[in-house]
Amino acid sequence: MSISKLPRRWWALSGRRELATAAGALGIVLALGATSVFVWNSPGSPVRQAVEAVTPPSREDQLVEERNALLSRVVALESDLDAKDSDLDAIAADKAAIQKALWKTEGELDALIASRGSGRGPVTVAAPSKAGGTTITAPSRSALVSPKSPYLGLFTEQAPFNWATYDATASKVGSTPSVVGYFGGWDENFRANAVTRSWQRSKLPILTWESRPIAAANDVVEEPAYSLPKIIGGDFDAYLTKYARDIVKTGLPLGIRLDHEMNGEWYPWAESNSKGESINGNRPGDYKKMWQHVHDIFEKEGANDLVIWIWSPNITNNLPANHQKDSYLASLYPGDEYVDWVGLSAYLRPNYKADNDFSFSYTFDRSLNSLRGITNKPIYLSEIGASEIGGHKATWIASLFEALEKPANADIIGFNWFSLTVTTYVGGERATNDWRIDSRPDSLRAFIDGLARPASRFTLSAN
Repeated sequence: MSISKLPRRWWALSGRRELATAAGALGIVLALGATSVFVWNSPGSPVRQAVEAVTPPSREDQLVEERNALLSRVVALESDLDAKDSDLDAIAADKAAIQKALWKTEGELDALIASRGSGRGPVTVAAPSKAGGTTITAPSRSALVSPKSPYLGLFTEQAPFNWATYDATASKVGSTPSVVGYFGGWDENFRANAVTRSWQRSKLPILTWESRPIAAANDVVEEPAYSLPKIIGGDFDAYLTKYARDIVKTGLPLGIRLDHEMNGEWYPWAESNSKGESINGNRPGDYKKMWQHVHDIFEKEGANDLVIWIWSPNITNNLPANHQKDSYLASLYPGDEYVDWVGLSAYLRPNYKADNDFSFSYTFDRSLNSLRGITNKPIYLSEIGASEIGGHKATWIASLFEALEKPANADIIGFNWFSLTVTTYVGGERATNDWRIDSRPDSLRAFIDGLARPASRFTLSAN
């Protein structure tokens, strides 16, 4: 059929115009449809927003939005971090300048102290108090190293940071102790308040300074980060330098018992065990080198004008056979130029041997003879005590004071009593040892009577 023959529609004058009109209408419809699709999918479309308000987004859409929001936050935080890093660089530069100024001032102070010499009378340092300012004084180091009468010292709970138990024990004994013992680890900075609080009460502070963390368990001998080779190699030089400088800044003397009982096999600074195997990566000769290394750093910083160095092995009675030899003990001694006192740790323990007569002689003589064969330095019994288990504590205490009167023991310049109760595992069994002076009335009585013996060399002072 030709176009001219197509039927007419009411809205067209001819069949040809009808086709054109239909095509135009279709075009308009398609254009309107495309516009609707564009408007519908536009993010800011009111239509889309209205629909979305009615229809919640899918879980996938929510995850995409959350991811985009988090990415935006990451970018913002990274920008903030970059800005803070810039601030930290500026702070670090300021800190370095202040540190240099501090070291310069400390050097001038060291030079001033050196120009006055050491051991020329009391050392003083200002200390704050509620009343304003007080002055703390102490005897000279030289006077402390060679006392006129023996020291009476105590280890008690929390002293010198809390004196409650220390004072209660002293009150029962009826005499004022002259030494306070405490422990510190190598994860701690120098605690100046331990020294100032001690000298406020006219007591010599003696720090047992252990090259391991302060909270380390006593049954752990492997502390690789604190091995003797690492100390010798300089890993702790910055720490030791600061420690020595802080001692100088405090300006008061103290005793340091560094890494005690080194001839045993139960601490990370021991060189070997009963089988001759290395402990904690340590080698023969390392303990001596470590001690000298620490001492030399303190010497360089001027701290040795204030420190009394105490080398303190364990009594040899119950050590492994290869550790009991005098030659082994001598191999651990740093040398007279590095040591002021030699000490001993000794306890009357419940696992004593059948031949133990609970006397000073049985406990100490063999080890004292070994020390005297190595050096003629003064001897300080730096950690001693007796357990109540077995019922021989009072006898042992009486023998201690009797022996200290003898001329052969005139080189013993005092002792530190470990007045604490401790629960430990020995041979796999749990045991509680009451080392306190006042653990039982008869033990306390023996201690009081021993101090008051006519020939006692202790200078007693009432509390």
